[in-house]
Amino acid sequence: MKQFILSSKPDLSFQNENTIRLEGDDYHYLVRVRRLAAGECFPAILPNGGEILVQILSIDSKALTGKCIPLNGTMQDNSSAPGIILIQALPKGDKMDLIVRQAAEGGIKEIVPFVSEFSVSKINEGQKFSRWERIIKEARQQSGSKIATALHKPLTMNDMLKYWNEIQGVENGQTTGLLFHHQQGLEQKSLHSYLNNNPKIVALAVGPEGGFSGTEISVFLENGFLPVTIGDTVLRTETAALYCAAAVKIILLERESWEFKAAN
Repeated sequence: MKQFILSSKPDLSFQNENTIRLEGDDYHYLVRVRRLAAGECFPAILPNGGEILVQILSIDSKALTGKCIPLNGTMQDNSSAPGIILIQALPKGDKMDLIVRQAAEGGIKEIVPFVSEFSVSKINEGQKFSRWERIIKEARQQSGSKIATALHKPLTMNDMLKYWNEIQGVENGQTTGLLFHHQQGLEQKSLHSYLNNNPKIVALAVGPEGGFSGTEISVFLENGFLPVTIGDTVLRTETAALYCAAAVKIILLERESWEFKAAN
């Protein structure tokens, strides 16, 4: 179901009568694209993933004014759901656009681009970053994903690993890092077994064209990532990102049913 995503949380104080004013691209999307009119209502998602209903009070030539109505009397917050982080080595060309779109549609919590040894794109991705942010919003509005996908500016390999280690510290070790690659023989367990420890955060490391170098694989393993292959075929990087994210998400979503069957 299509939804609208608010860029910032509205002021729901009594003084403001729970109203919000939308202009620019938001106004164009709601009035010109979706053709909403005064008196109609539309669901909206807060930056933290909470849901509200917006009743349109008025529309002029530049702005839409609406009243924000919390659903069920309270602000719903989905931020406590288990999170998946996509750690994506920058691919060449515009492939990252597709990766970002698919990740946002699939409910990935964070996208962390970084420059690996075989990355053609470099760290200066300022203009592309703005485009990726726009793609995330469009993808979430189209797909109805309630996950507020966060996007990091491209990092170096060292900064990416530093960020991952910080996450591990914050979550007190309730994290799992998975290194997806096409080098056979490194696996210790199956993907199901890796995810059997009920992690709060799962990070997926996916390489660019050409995959990760031997040195990079060693560095990932030294930093606690667990090696996983995805069959005996070599996938395009944009395909691998989607494939890996989907496999992990399905296992996490169906974990309780798998555990129930195993116990019986």
